Amino acid sequence: MIVFDNVWFSYGDREVLKGVSFSAKFNERIAVLGESGEGKTTILKLILGLISPDRGKIFIDGVDITKLNEEELIPIRRKFSIVFQEGALFDSLPVKENVAFFMREILKLPDEQIYKRVRELLNRVGVTDAEELMPEELSGGMHRRVAIARALAIGKTKMFLYDEPTAGLDPINSERIMALIKDLADKENIGFMIITHVVYVAWQLCNRFIFIKDGTILFDGNRQELILTDIPAVKDFIKELFFKVNR
Repeated sequence: MIVFDNVWFSYGDREVLKGVSFSAKFNERIAVLGESGEGKTTILKLILGLISPDRGKIFIDGVDITKLNEEELIPIRRKFSIVFQEGALFDSLPVKENVAFFMREILKLPDEQIYKRVRELLNRVGVTDAEELMPEELSGGMHRRVAIARALAIGKTKMFLYDEPTAGLDPINSERIMALIKDLADKENIGFMIITHVVYVAWQLCNRFIFIKDGTILFDGNRQELILTDIPAVKDFIKELFFKVNR
């Protein structure tokens, strides 16, 4: 379980999170919604211990990670498969080496086992023929799929974390990535947390919605509660959903 207990975080003088508290089970399908700059990605970084809160505590499986050093955070981070917004592939490495990186550098597996697993993962995300391509040669959709394959390379995890998984993609590739996210969660039987400002994406994939504005959680609820909310900022934010669904 993930627990945020009165978490505050600032970038310099700018307060991004102000007393944020929530808990999440690893099998939930959660969307963290809000405009750009509202601290959505900051939440992912805090979960992984990439940054530390100014105040408050963060528990992963009962462990307060705000007290851990880099070495102690390694097993915490391995509980998650993480895909950041732009995929964050290594520009100087071909696709197969991007996917192989964790298995070679951290798991120290032999090459034969590594490349067998690489082919399995690329096939799983639907980019089998991309092994030798460089990141700059990939389309936006392919780039995101390779990033997901690399996230899967660490093995069985407890939860997927996605930062704006459809950002910059055309509608067709967005639909493909959404289908892939759902398929992986179904087959792995684990949940995910998606950071997004696109309500339609959240609605298609998730059953719990957390809305952040001005550093605080204004809404945390299910589909019916989201549709029926009387919170003005949330109602305004989800207007696009009714247009999409009713087209």
